[in-house]
Amino acid sequence: MFAVEIDGAVVAEDVMAKEFVCNLARCKGACCVHGDAGAPLEEEETRILEKEFENIKPFLRPEGIRAIEEQGTWLKDPRDGDPVTPLVEGKECAYVVFDADGIAKCGIELAWKAGATTFQKPISCHLYPIRITKYKTFEAVNYHRWEICSPACELGAQLKVPVYVFLKSAIIRKYGKEWYQKLDEAAKQLENERF
Repeated sequence: MFAVEIDGAVVAEDVMAKEFVCNLARCKGACCVHGDAGAPLEEEETRILEKEFENIKPFLRPEGIRAIEEQGTWLKDPRDGDPVTPLVEGKECAYVVFDADGIAKCGIELAWKAGATTFQKPISCHLYPIRITKYKTFEAVNYHRWEICSPACELGAQLKVPVYVFLKSAIIRKYGKEWYQKLDEAAKQLENERF
């Protein structure tokens, strides 16, 4: 499999070649509900959640607030010790709210959109289905396949939108505009080589 190195990050071919556009009407935000742990958090984000919780709290469900007050604004994943968001009774992320159509939405992002916090949401959520693994000398930027995202893969293929294009704003938030430009150039070169 082809990969490209950009300023200390190794990007897998699938990030550039696979197609993906979230289809919330079909999946109902299942990635925020299913799984065996909360959303991965960066160390800085754990401090932000501690500081910003009172600003975010009015946008959360009572169940989520209760879970956070019992477990903390974040906790360590028992499997690997990495920081994650707490869950409500082992199910959805404690920061999840549901709209009238039963679609899971991020309460942190709702607070951000309302101007109550400057924290948009965890970068791992913003970047999904990209997952970043940090090593001593580089970061691996991979495309994560999950069956619940089949509707997003179908819509992405229909619209012909690569993963990295769908996630442009999230990638720029994580790595910056110049890095994204290099990724875009690498993806176009890959496409030319494939055809």
